[in-house]
Amino acid sequence: MHWNSTMGKPTGFKEYNRELPGKRPVEERIRDFKEIYHPFAREKLKKQAARCMDCGVPTCHAGCPLGNLIPDWNDFIYRDRWRDSLGQLLQTNNFPEFTGRLCPAPCEEACVLAINEPPVTIEQIEKEIIEHAFEQGWIRPEPPHKRTHKSVAVIGSGSAGLACAHQLNRAGHTVTVYERADRIGGLLRYGIPDFKLEKWVLDRRLDLMRREGILFETGINVGVDVSARDLAGFDALVICTGATIPRDLPLPGRDLEGVHFAMDFLTRQNRWTAGDDQAVIGLSPISAEGKHVIVIGGGDTGSDCIGTSIRQQAKSVTNFELFPKPAADRPDNQPWPFWPVKLRTSSSHEEGCERRWGILTKEFIGAAGRVDKLITVDVEFVITGQGSTEMREVADSTREWPADLVLIAMGFTGPEPDTIVGSYGLKLDERGNIDTDNNYMSNVPGVFAAGDANRGQSLIVWAISEGREAARCVDAYLVGTSVLPAKGGADLPRV
Repeated sequence: MHWNSTMGKPTGFKEYNRELPGKRPVEERIRDFKEIYHPFAREKLKKQAARCMDCGVPTCHAGCPLGNLIPDWNDFIYRDRWRDSLGQLLQTNNFPEFTGRLCPAPCEEACVLAINEPPVTIEQIEKEIIEHAFEQGWIRPEPPHKRTHKSVAVIGSGSAGLACAHQLNRAGHTVTVYERADRIGGLLRYGIPDFKLEKWVLDRRLDLMRREGILFETGINVGVDVSARDLAGFDALVICTGATIPRDLPLPGRDLEGVHFAMDFLTRQNRWTAGDDQAVIGLSPISAEGKHVIVIGGGDTGSDCIGTSIRQQAKSVTNFELFPKPAADRPDNQPWPFWPVKLRTSSSHEEGCERRWGILTKEFIGAAGRVDKLITVDVEFVITGQGSTEMREVADSTREWPADLVLIAMGFTGPEPDTIVGSYGLKLDERGNIDTDNNYMSNVPGVFAAGDANRGQSLIVWAISEGREAARCVDAYLVGTSVLPAKGGADLPRV
């Protein structure tokens, strides 16, 4: 690890303001599904890296689930030592081209500068390092020098599955990744809109992984198409299927046409963007064009539905959130360096969306079997005498909203129990996730779980972290010890 007694420019945080790349104008970017940001000048990036202070304790490390060595690569960028910065970055993160575009950057909320100033632009610097490395041809396939003759099946090809497979392959194991969809990538492929992650970025990485020796099998739903007995030849199995059961809203009128889960809507658009003929693949279109759209749920998935609906030329888009509108600044009860619940405005919100807080949907109403309106009431959260918080409906607050398309984006509850979970007889915890021990192993010896299937719905950076940690535990299970790094550590050669 590189250590400096002083960062490259100790006064940088005083001299330079936080700056991010400009966005394409709204009226331009809503006409396509391309990424929304303009290129960022290298000289500007150097100034942003110079804002990283000489912290006695760099709490950005703790804020990052991967334990990224952030001050080290910031210092190298300021000194124009790009290749050294890449080395630091890749020690802890397999896919910075994903996190540099999609991560909400908990590291930035934990930045020491964020105590009283805008934090260092850590996520943007991360993205620029890896993209510069690809441009320079520094990122090449790195197959292992020696194989262990141990084989591992990884079920699911999202962020956790890909990170786990990448690490296990580095350790010399033969890895096969199974994906039930027709393409590799999980939510990276079909859940994240292209305006946040163009799929050439994903395909570029997958091509490298194939050339490193990782095998990918698509169109196979393990537990349905393939049984536990069929996979008995593998020495270990890692389940990275995600938390794929969407949280529903079982209200009167829920079965009306035009009320859909968010992921069904997003998947169809991503397939359309990829050039698929929806009639051929057997998915009926879900279009927002010319419709009053209501998105229920204020998280990232809801935001993705908003941006997609606007690009599909919706007549209007309204976003409902159950909880009250957060404050713009960090709440007093969530002090630095903890992740705060505060008002966050995404690029999709900027594109023309009405946001409503403290609102509860009560009923879907339709005609001829199709939704055309919904009923809501306002809610407030009050502290009871026992110190708990209780949601109460506000009297005389019932309202009716035009709604030709309703998208339910309320999160996910866990992995599907009737597929691989049931096939292997895996124990679930009280939240419906696969129950594992401290080594990511389930109640079935040799069967591990990582990512959202293990910890519940979470962030891409947590999925990568869990995939890496699970790979280290699988490696130790297979050969007795592991040279794969723990969180924040560097890879070592196997001898």
